[in-house]
Amino acid sequence: MKSFREIVAAAGFKTDIVPAFSGEDPVLRTRYRIGEAGAAALAALGCAVVELHQLRGGGPQAVAVNLRAAAASLRSARYLRVDGKEPTVWDPMSGFYRVRDGWISIHCNFPNHRDAALRVLDAPEERPAAEAQASPWQGEALEEAIHAAGGCAGFVRTAERWAAHAQSGAVAAGPLLRITRIGDAPRQPLPEHARPLGGVRVLDLTRVLAGPTSAKSLAEHGADILKISAEHLPDNGLVELDTGMGKLSARLDLRTAEGVSTLKRLIGECDVFSQSYRPNALAGRGFSPQALADLRPGIVCVSLSAWGATGPWAARRGFDSIVQSVSGMAAASGSAGKPALMPVSAIDYVSGYLMAFGSVVALGRRAREGGSWLVEVALARIGQWIVERGTLPEGAWRDAPQELPEGELAPLLGEVDSAAGRIRYLKPMLGLSRTPPYWSRPPAPLGAHPAAWPPRE
Repeated sequence: MKSFREIVAAAGFKTDIVPAFSGEDPVLRTRYRIGEAGAAALAALGCAVVELHQLRGGGPQAVAVNLRAAAASLRSARYLRVDGKEPTVWDPMSGFYRVRDGWISIHCNFPNHRDAALRVLDAPEERPAAEAQASPWQGEALEEAIHAAGGCAGFVRTAERWAAHAQSGAVAAGPLLRITRIGDAPRQPLPEHARPLGGVRVLDLTRVLAGPTSAKSLAEHGADILKISAEHLPDNGLVELDTGMGKLSARLDLRTAEGVSTLKRLIGECDVFSQSYRPNALAGRGFSPQALADLRPGIVCVSLSAWGATGPWAARRGFDSIVQSVSGMAAASGSAGKPALMPVSAIDYVSGYLMAFGSVVALGRRAREGGSWLVEVALARIGQWIVERGTLPEGAWRDAPQELPEGELAPLLGEVDSAAGRIRYLKPMLGLSRTPPYWSRPPAPLGAHPAAWPPRE
């Protein structure tokens, strides 16, 4: 598959494994080849996992991905049930608002972003009132005003209008993902283990979907994941239970000396540090990639941004839905003049899989040649790559279903008891012939565990 070859080439990753792909697009009702994109990213991760396991004494194995299952994985959170109930995924104030020259997408899933947008609109927390206040605005002016107020929004542009934007050019000039050596350290081979990532310690300081999906994907293969959140920061509520599969979860307040000291102690014993805060947010607290490499030589730092490292929006907030909106994807997915989002969060999940893939590739390089490493992924660049897969014929995708048939979906689901209740979840969708992925821990509410590593097996 060409998409798979593009991913491994972007990472400079060489493998003799030829993944087996089955199924084809369209899977769900979208013009974009989401099954192919998801399957290619999962296959790349699978190959890297197998190669790393062989470095630590594991045997060869086959990698297989079904495009239909891969497409389902791109909406994993939609399948979450807690004691039979479906959690709220989307805040009612989030979504598309008509403005004078088109539409704007306003992100309100975090209370602070919702409050910022409502301040700009001078509206109460009532959708009709907010829509009325948005309608006289020019779209780009409202987009700028909401970001200036600390919120997040994206004016809905066509692909042609986005191509003329300075940030689009900066995104296009960036790599699909970047893996860079950022410091010297001796080789650090991993000891033999029954699971590919058994004993690998990962600090997960990410939020929403892409970053948490990356750490969740590493947990599938045996890594110990310690999710770090903070009481004062907004979160995704019960959806955190879906991205929390396989993880321990602790709270730290990095505004305090105690919180900083505890995080430094954890970093000194970890292998991977993953974060998705806006550029320089953690660096300002002493946790830049270079500082992390000094603190823990041999660390693999993983950084997710919305818009990439350069361009006028480099420091701007962004989410999957916002990238779809500004880049022409939402406009192309809509009908009757109104934009629409894809039925999957493909940008988020593919970004998460590529973050995990880059992490494993970097761990392999650390084992063979030493060094500290930085893996960088940007949502907007992944969105562009999905668009580059090409689109499906109109007649094909318009007739596709909104959901997998029940008989096909049921075998992909599992259930587990947790401290939060009985959890229904989507199983791992990557096929490995000798070490099939699974989560060894149920999800837990945020902050349920101490800020400490479990003993190594």
